[in-house]
Amino acid sequence: MASTADFKNGLCLEINNDIYSIVDFQHVKPGKGAAFVRTKMKSLTSGKTLDKTFNAGEKVTTARVEKRPHQFLYKDDMGYHFMDTNTFEQIMIEEKLIERYDLLKDGQLVDIMVHDETETPLVVELPPFVELMITYTEPGIKGDTATNALKPATVETGATVMVPLFVDQDIMIKVDTRDGSYSERVK
Repeated sequence: MASTADFKNGLCLEINNDIYSIVDFQHVKPGKGAAFVRTKMKSLTSGKTLDKTFNAGEKVTTARVEKRPHQFLYKDDMGYHFMDTNTFEQIMIEEKLIERYDLLKDGQLVDIMVHDETETPLVVELPPFVELMITYTEPGIKGDTATNALKPATVETGATVMVPLFVDQDIMIKVDTRDGSYSERVK
């Protein structure tokens, strides 16, 4: 059990037989009336977001989840296969539990959130940035760098990322896994 004073981003709560992670919260003290906490939470099982308001000091049930390091091995018809880097056990995870599965490459290290009591995987978290090789993109036009124009580029995992015009084929780039956007070239 925890109270609203213990809220922080990433805290997992059990609400309506589902596990939610706090994405954003705000303590509000109106001029008239009691204080409350406005939260935005994301379901770890379905991915849906929930906006919920709690009274200040209200008790909530916390969920015990654990992040475990895993390495992505391969994908087949059954799903995505990962290996625990501590115990070397292999597990298979469905595509719906991986947010940016199109940016996942062989050997990639990820964190898998596991519910402690049931030992079920909840979500696969990629690192904030991944380095990928561009396998195909249209050549940029020389001298056309004055605008912030973007062009599509296909990376080694098959995903399409919008990159600036000066980025060419066979270049390593850093991609932000939270929104799938281009970050920078890798030297």
